[in-house]
Amino acid sequence: MEPIKDELNLEEITAIFNAQKANQFVVANQPIKQRRKKLLALKKAVEITYRDAIKEALFKDMGKPSAEVDLTEIFPITSEIKHTLSHLNSWTHKQRVSTPIAFLGASSYIKYEPKGVCLIIAPWNFPVNLTLAPLVSAIAAGNTVVLKPSEMTPHTSKVLKTLVAEVFNNNEVALIEGAVQTSTDLLSLPFNHIFFTGSPAIGKIVMSAAAKHLTSVTLELGGKSPTIVDETASIKSAAKRIAWGKFVNAGQICIAPDYIYVHKSKYEALVTEFKKVLDSFYDNDANTSKSYACVVNENHKSRISSIIEDAKKHGATIAYGGKIDKNSDAIEPTVLTNVSMDSRVMQEEIFGPILPIISYENIEEVIASVNANEKPLALYIYSKKNKNVQYILNNTRAGGSCINNNGVHFYNNNLPFGGSNNSGIGKSHGFFGFQEFSNARGVLKQNIPGALEILTPPYTSFKEKIINLTIKWLS
Repeated sequence: MEPIKDELNLEEITAIFNAQKANQFVVANQPIKQRRKKLLALKKAVEITYRDAIKEALFKDMGKPSAEVDLTEIFPITSEIKHTLSHLNSWTHKQRVSTPIAFLGASSYIKYEPKGVCLIIAPWNFPVNLTLAPLVSAIAAGNTVVLKPSEMTPHTSKVLKTLVAEVFNNNEVALIEGAVQTSTDLLSLPFNHIFFTGSPAIGKIVMSAAAKHLTSVTLELGGKSPTIVDETASIKSAAKRIAWGKFVNAGQICIAPDYIYVHKSKYEALVTEFKKVLDSFYDNDANTSKSYACVVNENHKSRISSIIEDAKKHGATIAYGGKIDKNSDAIEPTVLTNVSMDSRVMQEEIFGPILPIISYENIEEVIASVNANEKPLALYIYSKKNKNVQYILNNTRAGGSCINNNGVHFYNNNLPFGGSNNSGIGKSHGFFGFQEFSNARGVLKQNIPGALEILTPPYTSFKEKIINLTIKWLS
């Protein structure tokens, strides 16, 4: 099938929406083997047919290294598909539940049914992964879907448009390109569910638009995800893992360690180890390294540069990196020390290759500082002492956490992924993603006449006694 043309007006967008709406029950009632067939076709397209084209497009858009594309774009999708295929039959079967004895003669079950016509709005930082991974869950649940990729990665969007048109009919899955007006037009339509990944500020706009139609939403947002390195942590492994989690994709990742609190006894050692690790990662010059990505565009480069300058004005020291390439969109991994809490780097989500490091003496002060901010999408703990780990987990709130690692919880399809309040609403991945695109429909079937039938009007004193016994003894 031919891809949809580049720019659509509201009338054309509405026509696609209406076609999917008219087709939603056909798609929903197809045998489960049809959902499996679609997922396998998508897997083949991503893993084999379009893999090289995806890599080329992401290099043009963001300078992403080939290996990084495989790790952070291709693998999460193929992993999600394989996990879903392994569990789809059990997820879609009736989920039998017990029925209270008061309803003797009846049986109960949960039927997971598709929500209907869904909209997935994807961001630019992982434009393949965060467009197609939610699509896997939506297909598994039996929905029709409109995809809206980011206009900030145009080469990748073109590849995705061709891929989607090859695998799906437009009345099942359609990819619509465009900028702000296209998103506004899409949000004006009464979708049954919207899955949005992006900033909290735009998430509020999406939620407000959804509220007009009482559309359910999944919001994968972000925020400042803290990392705590205590006095018992292994500095060598912490530095290596944090550096990879922070500077993969040039720091443009919602679950990147945003800043570090390290115990004062390990502060100097951690800074020193970061220098060694980053030199080894990027051969002493990240801006020319084939293992390091660029920031997405000139505007983003300017924003990150201004954050670095603001930190320096507030007294911060560049302990590593900080070079900004004038001829490209590359910004060297930048480690900051002596950071002021009043500087922008500690007030805004960084979403770039800057890592502030702050020393602490008292863990209670760290927790108070973390809890004074919005709930983060992730919180990471490096410690060898379980008591410390549990204390931090019990006294903070976050969408997800890793202990002695960071970011890798995203790859475990058995874990729910998502934020809390300002960092998101709802969960994704595996069964949790399937649930997000489904309505859990409760069904009670009366098989034989039940005892409650004798309690219909008129209400006699005898019936009132039976009702009292039911309240007291039956559940």
